[in-house]
Amino acid sequence: VQLQASGGGLAEAGNSLRLSCAASGLTFSRFGMGWFRQTPGTEREFVSAITYSGGNTYYTDSVEGRFTISRDNAKNTVYLQMNSLKPEDTAVYFCAAAKSSWRLKIRREYDYWGQGTQVTVSS
Repeated sequence: VQLQASGGGLAEAGNSLRLSCAASGLTFSRFGMGWFRQTPGTEREFVSAITYSGGNTYYTDSVEGRFTISRDNAKNTVYLQMNSLKPEDTAVYFCAAAKSSWRLKIRREYDYWGQGTQVTVSS
C-alpha cells in the first residue's frame, strides 16, 4: 500500500492550498481517509476525515469552515482544500487510510500512512 501526499508548500496567510493524496495497493473505495498534521515536538493531530463513500466528513474545530475534504474514488485520491490559511496551520500534513469508517478522528484507527507534505503559512 502506498499513500502519496502532494500539494504542500509555502503560502501567505489568507491564501489557499490544496493537498492531494493518491492511494495505490488497496481497494480505495472501501477505506475511510483522513488528514493529520504534526509540528516538531508535538503529537500528530487529527485535521479532517471522510468516510469510504464520501457521505460523511469530519473536521477539527480549528479548521471547520476553512478546510474541505473530498475524495474521488475513480482516481483513488483524497483531497484537502485549505482556504483562509493561518500561520498556525503550518505543519507536516499526513494522509492516512482506515479499513473502518468508525472513529476516523482517532489516529490509532488508521492502518496506512503516507509520507507527509510540508505546509508553511507566512504571516
